Amino acid sequence: MESYSEHLLPDFRVSYSLFSAEEGGRKTPHFQHIRWDFSYEDESIARRNQLFMIWPEFITASGQMLPEGEPMPQHGLADMFIINPAYRAFHSQHIKRSLRGYLHEGKRIGVCEVVEILALHQNPKS
Repeated sequence: MESYSEHLLPDFRVSYSLFSAEEGGRKTPHFQHIRWDFSYEDESIARRNQLFMIWPEFITASGQMLPEGEPMPQHGLADMFIINPAYRAFHSQHIKRSLRGYLHEGKRIGVCEVVEILALHQNPKS
């Protein structure tokens, strides 16, 4: 699969840490372009466990996309892409540096923190 950035610029970058199987995380490895959902840690922004289609693309510390077909690290960086344009204005108001959120595969499987705003305010609104 090609990079999401061939169609849309990444909206923001997160530092993530996935839960171990013992902590309730995945029992199998995850791979590039997995379609996890995102939720806000702060329940004053969105109701508890309200999920949004914001998908990760795992990258190196220098911002290069990690290769397809290899298991991704349990901790690292990911560029995040807002998939549903109907929520772009909502996310533009709430996503800021240091904001914490969760990665979901049905249940929470990891935690993340926004480390950089990328094209969040430049991408098309619809």
